[in-house]
Amino acid sequence: MHDKQDESLVVLIEEFLTARATRKPSPHTLAAYRRDLHAVAALVAEATPLPLDALSITDLSPRVMRAAFARFAAPRAPASVHRAWSTWNSFFTFLVADGIVAGNPMPAVGRPRALLPQPKPLRGADTPEVLLASAARDDGRQRDPWPERDVAVLAVALCAGLRLSELLALRVDSLGGRPGERRVQVAGKGGRPRVVPIEADLDRVLRDYLDSRARRFGSRSVRPDSAFLVDRRGEPLRRGGLQYLVESCYRRAGIGDRVPRGARLHALRHTFATRLAEDGASAAEIMRLLGHASLASSQTYIEVTAGQQRDAVRANRTNRALAGLVPPG
Repeated sequence: MHDKQDESLVVLIEEFLTARATRKPSPHTLAAYRRDLHAVAALVAEATPLPLDALSITDLSPRVMRAAFARFAAPRAPASVHRAWSTWNSFFTFLVADGIVAGNPMPAVGRPRALLPQPKPLRGADTPEVLLASAARDDGRQRDPWPERDVAVLAVALCAGLRLSELLALRVDSLGGRPGERRVQVAGKGGRPRVVPIEADLDRVLRDYLDSRARRFGSRSVRPDSAFLVDRRGEPLRRGGLQYLVESCYRRAGIGDRVPRGARLHALRHTFATRLAEDGASAAEIMRLLGHASLASSQTYIEVTAGQQRDAVRANRTNRALAGLVPPG
C-alpha cells in the first residue's frame, strides 16, 4: 500500500477536495463535501478518542464508520445522511484509486434510500403569465426600471428551464441558429452541455433586451463574449443580484404566496418542466431539455402531473352524483 496510509486524515480530505475541484463543482457543492467529511471525521475522533488532526486513514474501519454514521444520522434528515454517505463513498473510491487504501468500507455502512426531490412549480394556472405581464410594465416605483431585462430573465427561466448557475454562465453568443431554428447553448451542471431550442416569441424578448442594453451602455456592451445578464450598471449579474431581481419581480406581481418555500428562482425551472409534462412531453424529452443526469429525476414531473390530473377528476361534481347509486360491494 501507499506510504500515505499514515498521513493525517485531514490532509487526505484536502487532497480529495483538490482533486474534485478539477470537475468544477459549485462553491456550495465543494463546501458541502468538506462539511460532510469533517462532520463524520469529528465523530470518529470523539469515539477514538484522538484529536481530529491525529486520525489516520487506517483508523477508519467498517465498524468505526458504521458507528460514526449511526451518530451522524440520528439528528439529520435522510437526504442529508444519503448525501454524506455518497461523499464518503467518493472519498474512499479516490483513496483506493490512488493506492492509499486497499478497499472501500462504505458498502458495509447502511444508508437511507435517496428520495427524489418533488417539483415545486409556481402555484396557480395563470401565475407565469401574471408574473411576465407585471415585469413588462414600467413600474414608476422603481428607481431605475429596466423591464426588458427583467422580462428576459423570467422568460428564459420559464421557457428554457435554466438553473441559476446556467443563467449566470450565459454569454451573448450562447444564443445562435438561423431564424426558425434558434437555440441557446447551456453550460450544464456537472460539465454536461446541452442545447435548448427557443421559440420565436422568446427570441424576440431576448433580442429586445439586448437592444435595450446597447442603448443603455453602448454596442460594446453586447460583444459576443460578454455576460448575457447584467445589472443596472452593466456589470455581469452575480448570484445574489439574480436572486434579488427574481424576488423583486415576485413582489411587484403580488404572487409571493404562489411561490413554494425553498424553490424561489428554481420554481421557474420547475414550472417549465411541469408544463412540459402537462402538455405531453415524455420523461426522455424532459431529461434532455433540463439536463438531468438520470431519467428518474425527469419522471417525477410526469408523476406529479398525473397526480394533479387525478385531483382534477376527483373534483368533478358529477363523481359525487354517483354516490349511493350502487351499493358498496
